[in-house]
Amino acid sequence: MVIGTNRKGTPITADDIGVGGSLTVLMKDTIMPNLMQTLEGTPAFVHAGPFANIAHGNSSILADKIALKLVGKDGYVLTECGFGADIGFEKFANIKCRESGLAPDCVVLVATIRALKMHGGGPKVVAGSPLASAYTDENVALVEAGCSNLVRHIQNTRKFGVPVIVAINKFIYDTDAEIEAVRKASIAAGAEGAYLSENWAEGGAGAVALGEAVIAACQKPSNFKLLYPAEASIKEKIECIVRDIYGGDGVVYSPEAEQKIALYTKQGFDKLPICMAKTQYSFTHDAALKGAPTGFVVPVRDVRASIGAGFIYPLIGKMSTMPGLSTRPGYYEIDIDTKTGRILGLS
Repeated sequence: MVIGTNRKGTPITADDIGVGGSLTVLMKDTIMPNLMQTLEGTPAFVHAGPFANIAHGNSSILADKIALKLVGKDGYVLTECGFGADIGFEKFANIKCRESGLAPDCVVLVATIRALKMHGGGPKVVAGSPLASAYTDENVALVEAGCSNLVRHIQNTRKFGVPVIVAINKFIYDTDAEIEAVRKASIAAGAEGAYLSENWAEGGAGAVALGEAVIAACQKPSNFKLLYPAEASIKEKIECIVRDIYGGDGVVYSPEAEQKIALYTKQGFDKLPICMAKTQYSFTHDAALKGAPTGFVVPVRDVRASIGAGFIYPLIGKMSTMPGLSTRPGYYEIDIDTKTGRILGLS
């Protein structure tokens, strides 16, 4: 774990300042996945929760390998890639699969009619406010316009050489005509098909057709491949992602980003994969640009290194690495009762 650089440009590690042991004590139990189960009794590992804009956003390799061992050669393991296939799945492939040597047999892209309408030009959705009628009334044209976003995700995912299934997470307002528009667009873009996911209401019975489609897709030939070689330079990797996944025309680097790239290259970290810290709301650096925009240039504000985690992460546009806090952060309310040992403020 690299925590900084000295005045000579040499990286300083946690061991260099004598805290490697104490950090290991903090992490010794954290490394073990949490075994849980669904309401219907299916085992599920929860480990390394997704946060796909400033980290890789994937479940842990350890959890996946345990799951694969438990299900055996005839079983199936579903692993989450975080949100936004341009972020989560790109990092799953280029970071996690590169490190683990594992390769997916099929990719499931989850879409909603509501999100596609927003990408088609629908009004902004504000948390706590009633939904606009564009999202509750049938509007096939708006869905069709928004499918440009889904189409690009499908095309991007197919570049990695695996079959793609679209799962439509159905809401009560979605109509048959809107769902059919998504199905047609998905198949035309190269997906194996688009299937409803209604397990939120019907449990496992609401995803039987989707599950059967995934099993069928996993039987098809695949040729999983990474987007860029480890030997490429930091800039080459960044520009490959911007060009081939975001659809951008180029990249501009701030002076600080240029200095960091030069430093990490000198320190020998340039062979690490890239973990782009970017908004999940758009293919671009601008959350307001919906659909499948083209002709944009991505600004890299800074470049940082998570050497222990094993990647370099550029900060794209105004992306923050610290979530916003409320006026009075929740940690002020957390304490412990010294008489009983009971933790306070978490319920």
